[in-house]
Amino acid sequence: MSTFKAPKGTYDLTPPDSAKYLAVREAISAPLKNSGYGYIETPGFEDVALFSRGVGESTDIVSKEMYTLTTKGGSELALRPEGTASVLRAALEANLHKLGNLPVKLWYSGSYYRYERPQKGRYRHFSQVGAEAIGAEDPALDAELIILADQAYRTLGLREFRILLNSLGDKECRPVYRDALQGFLRELDLDEETRRRIEINPLRVLDDKRPEVQKQLTGAPVLRDYLCDACKAYHEEVRDLLNAAGVVYEDDERLVRGLDYYTRTTFEFVHDGLGSQSAVGGGGRYDGLSEMIGGPALPSVGWALGVDRTVLALEAEGIELELPSTTSVFAVPLGEEARRVLFGVVTQLRREGVAADFAFGGRGLKGAMKSANRSGARFTIVAGERDLAEGNVQLKDMESGEQTAVPLAEVTEAVRTRLA
Repeated sequence: MSTFKAPKGTYDLTPPDSAKYLAVREAISAPLKNSGYGYIETPGFEDVALFSRGVGESTDIVSKEMYTLTTKGGSELALRPEGTASVLRAALEANLHKLGNLPVKLWYSGSYYRYERPQKGRYRHFSQVGAEAIGAEDPALDAELIILADQAYRTLGLREFRILLNSLGDKECRPVYRDALQGFLRELDLDEETRRRIEINPLRVLDDKRPEVQKQLTGAPVLRDYLCDACKAYHEEVRDLLNAAGVVYEDDERLVRGLDYYTRTTFEFVHDGLGSQSAVGGGGRYDGLSEMIGGPALPSVGWALGVDRTVLALEAEGIELELPSTTSVFAVPLGEEARRVLFGVVTQLRREGVAADFAFGGRGLKGAMKSANRSGARFTIVAGERDLAEGNVQLKDMESGEQTAVPLAEVTEAVRTRLA
């Protein structure tokens, strides 16, 4: 038993469960790869100011949950709590927006870190797949991203998720709503910290999940009633495009999500089978974020879907993913000469794209066959001194139990034919 354990609120991914997480990542990213999104990878830590400016000083993410550190040189860094700010920073630094092909469409996958109270579905280290479309203000982009996420979840077999949709307005109409909301909130019985939040970013109070706060929000002004004509028209086009694509969504006038940079379209994917941690992903438009972090005006939209939460959603619906076997052929040598020969066979099979493994450690036939069974291999190649003297190996079908002698020189082709 090791002296060390994974830190509180984190987890290890180990076989065979890790295969589910890989399959989920692949399913989420597959529609993106088919839609012009290129892969991007950013560092696990960034300048603290990137998140405090972009995500927002008043958010729980920045004020309570961000892991920060000071380097030996005195720089203030933070483990990334979300992906959008990092991806936009990287795109600006690489001048991707100047290559003449807007929007810049990017997808990413990685680990993120937030200091939270650990519970099922909420970890201090978690995994996401995300997508960003940078540099274009177009309702079709917003709709595209929602459609691609919906497609990914349906490909996995999920059916019991819901898409919540709202508009947060823009710099023209949101200030008017902000004033009205502040006036309403100032009359409520709220704690001092929440009262401070009213003055900094009152929309964040709407995102407060505490029942005692939510109860008082009944009758609060809703942003929909304050949207300017341009924002109304934009939102209606997003809705029309989703309707035309057959994507079912619910209008949620209270949806604001937990980040300060969202404008206009905002959405969330929720799964009611996950209890209180029902959100499995979400996103929205962030037209001013580039300017917040020192870049030019680049209207953008994106989302991030939680891999951990998606796996929990699959389990809640009782969905078992059809995962390919990690091994198709398992070689069992009996004797030193057979070890040398079959190791060469396994190497050749791998070079030809066949997933093959080998009975390492010099175990006897019984122990080696147990390993072959546990590997999930469809075929086992067994060879001893007599087989090799005759120029053969034994090829055993692990499903039917049928075993046949195959010439050593033809075993690779025989395996490939049977697996085809």
